[in-house]
Amino acid sequence: MNLFFKILAAVFTGLFIYAIAVQYNDPDATRWYLYYGVAALASVLFIFNQLRISWSAVLLGFYVFMMFQVWPEKFEGVTIGEGDIVNIERGREALGLAITAFAMLVYLLRMLFARKSKV
Repeated sequence: MNLFFKILAAVFTGLFIYAIAVQYNDPDATRWYLYYGVAALASVLFIFNQLRISWSAVLLGFYVFMMFQVWPEKFEGVTIGEGDIVNIERGREALGLAITAFAMLVYLLRMLFARKSKV
């Protein structure tokens, strides 16, 4: 089971690195480089059993908070041309943060259950 979570973390690492790569033309690219860069680092630390439970919990809280901060007033999907471009962009950003928060939740729960089973 531990191998499964390491592979999952490697997949998340790749997704976060890809997310960093596609931010080059975003007006606030530096912000997203940091968000996804920290998530990629946390994923690598998880793979090598170096991610602390407390950091995973803090990152989970941060990404959930930021998701609600960028959530559009009216969610119109993520496809260009189906609504207001600002709402579409904010919806995409919020969903990216939701995926990142989900990864941190998986890491946190895995570490908590692994620690509990050792006791």
